[in-house]
Amino acid sequence: MSICTDIKEIIIQHLPAIIKLRDTKILKEDNSFVSQGDLLCEQLIKSYISEWCPEYYLISEESPENNMQNYVQDHVIVLDPIDGTENFVSGLKEWGVAVSVYKNGIHQESMLALPELDNYLITGDRFNRFQSRIAGISSSLSQEDILKLEPGFEYRIIGCCVYNMYNVITGSFATFENPKGAKVWDILPGLNLALENNLSVTVNQTTYYGQLLEPSQKYRFKIGEK
Repeated sequence: MSICTDIKEIIIQHLPAIIKLRDTKILKEDNSFVSQGDLLCEQLIKSYISEWCPEYYLISEESPENNMQNYVQDHVIVLDPIDGTENFVSGLKEWGVAVSVYKNGIHQESMLALPELDNYLITGDRFNRFQSRIAGISSSLSQEDILKLEPGFEYRIIGCCVYNMYNVITGSFATFENPKGAKVWDILPGLNLALENNLSVTVNQTTYYGQLLEPSQKYRFKIGEK
């Protein structure tokens, strides 16, 4: 059984219903949006876990009250039900779903899904990489942060970590980094798929080896060629 493949099929099946909810945005305390589309996607995956793999505990952006107690469990699924919600509620197609599966702190499989673009990357997938010169950077950077960036050929700011991770892993970006920090549900799938595809991955300026990271913190990271 591949949990990520099952979740991919759930997303594809319910994508029209999710898209219909993009006008239902609510402003959260941190000034970011959540939509009913986020919550539907999370509930669909929660229902799947409950029925098909009840031994797993969920770490999710939209259920933060359970994240720390679930972090210490043996079987864990890390989920961002919609990454790039600002894009999603604005009518952009560059939003994604991120999933990572861990047993006893060891990574098992991950998925980066870009449903409206019909692009999915799951552990074990094989593809030919592009050779880009473009550097992807996080939309969380301020103007002052951007001015401190090292010289690059060209930069792209898209506003969806899943989209950016997908592009650096497939070679459409030469690098992708977030020097301000992001949470585990944003980054773990991309970090692990980058490792699988022999890319260099650093977290908090230290080499990353695929371990489960604590959900209460933000992590600075960079992905690129070795």
